[in-house]
Amino acid sequence: MLIDSHCHLDFPDFGPEVEDVVARAHAAGVGLMMTISTKVSEFERVRAVAERFPHVFCTVGIHPHEAASEPETDTATLIEMAKHPKVVGIGETGLDYYYEHSPREAQQRSFRAHIAAARETGLPLVVHTRDADADMIQILDEETGKGAFPGLLHCFSSGPQLAEKALELGLYISLSGILTFKTADELRATAAKVPMTRLLVETDAPYLAPVPKRGKRNEPAFVVHTAAKLAEVKGVTAAELAEATTANFLRLFSRVPADAVRRG
Repeated sequence: MLIDSHCHLDFPDFGPEVEDVVARAHAAGVGLMMTISTKVSEFERVRAVAERFPHVFCTVGIHPHEAASEPETDTATLIEMAKHPKVVGIGETGLDYYYEHSPREAQQRSFRAHIAAARETGLPLVVHTRDADADMIQILDEETGKGAFPGLLHCFSSGPQLAEKALELGLYISLSGILTFKTADELRATAAKVPMTRLLVETDAPYLAPVPKRGKRNEPAFVVHTAAKLAEVKGVTAAELAEATTANFLRLFSRVPADAVRRG
């Protein structure tokens, strides 16, 4: 039994198919999904999906791409929105210097506001990071100095230095379908060194479908392929990998009731 720790079930890519998508995930052995907020202006849509399904939970936050276009959201607002029982995390938030759809300064301000919300609520921070390792390390260090906070680096595709810093600060690392790509040898080498107690798996659906589904629209059922590759990388069985990543998810996202995971 697996958990898809990061997907976007509210996106138009799924639309009226969302019930079938969730059913296929359950049939594939995915017992819980977390649908991730990228815009506070559309949070009600994210929350509605989580409310619709007993085995779907959600987060609240602003993706770094949207840091300039969304209303500037302070920590107090995020904390208020996170009071809903289906909200179990803060984000996704972080830094993306690859596309730079928002100015770096706006991304950094938003990121720090989200970190403060995670610190105050105790809810895990879901961090997006791309081509921003140096600033990410600096901000995580500075903010941890103000007080620890739980969290994970989602869809991890950075180098070993950021992975080591994340682990040093007590954060978790989540692997997506990128792990299965032919060109991802360095990522697989980094993943091999991450302790089993700090790993999660995800789809980031509808994006980044894993091999052998690459080129298709991704969906939570496909997390089984990423998990299989991660088990191979770690030298463990698929069952051991599933048990470990599920336990890690429930330890990190402690607001999720253990009995909320659909089993069998």
